[in-house]
Amino acid sequence: MMKKQLTAFFMAAALSVSALTGCSGSGTSGNPAGQETTAPEAVKDISLDDLLSDIKNAYGENYIPNTEMDGQMLEDVIGLLGTFDITTIRASIGMYLVCKAIHEQTDIRVLLTGEISDELFGYKYTDFAPSAQAFQKESEKRVRELHMYDVLRADRCISVNSLEARVPFGDLDFVRYVMAIDPEKKQNVYRKGKYLLRHAFEKGDYLPEHILWREKAAFSDAVGHSMVDDLKEYADTCYTEEAFEKERQKYTYAQPFTKESLLYREIFEKYYPGQAEMIAGFWMPNQEWEGCDVTDPSARVLANYGASGE
Repeated sequence: MMKKQLTAFFMAAALSVSALTGCSGSGTSGNPAGQETTAPEAVKDISLDDLLSDIKNAYGENYIPNTEMDGQMLEDVIGLLGTFDITTIRASIGMYLVCKAIHEQTDIRVLLTGEISDELFGYKYTDFAPSAQAFQKESEKRVRELHMYDVLRADRCISVNSLEARVPFGDLDFVRYVMAIDPEKKQNVYRKGKYLLRHAFEKGDYLPEHILWREKAAFSDAVGHSMVDDLKEYADTCYTEEAFEKERQKYTYAQPFTKESLLYREIFEKYYPGQAEMIAGFWMPNQEWEGCDVTDPSARVLANYGASGE
């Protein structure tokens, strides 16, 4: 008799993955499992039981990865990713570790993940889009660059651990449909990011209200604010100010501008020498927009971060 295949979902109180879990759990087939990945202080106000309590046929495991910084872990992650991008590497550490745990500790081999919903429905920084047309243009740019950033992270972190990814928001018909919606309806004029996606789940019993309307947090932040701080502190121990200025001058393309970015670039060049141009550059909010002229990709530096950090 064929064994029923378990399907897991990445959950860090994210709306996108909660919506996928709700949809899958509401059916009669399959046996969805919630898998939460957080750092110890992340998602303080909600537990995995809260996330899954009202989702049919779902159960979960809470896994808190050991994100203690060391050079070997960074080499492993950057080596498998093939990128020097700051936010991609930050987010990949948590994702890689939890995928490794899933492979080693469970029978799960298929993961549903929420990538591409940000590109379609908006990031925190797209709240600052000066017009609907600017929002749409930015969305199109992010979709075109998926293979260099979010989808690169998901593909490499999942597949290197012998798991298979399913990306429902990447369904081509769905992408075409959302991209054809009037961008004025996708802008955050409702004081709640991803309003259209939330509104689609208001009716029915897919998701509890406190999940449906909780604030968005970027994956690279949601895996743990302390982890990002630890990465910066670790990089700071690797270079004096003089060494940092000297070493970063070696690179003319996508020149490192912080010790963290220099550390990532040097590891990248060790595994992919002279291939930096395969990445378009550092993922950043649109720095041409008012409110987005920042020097760190984290949404934490934006004025509208608000309750996302709670």
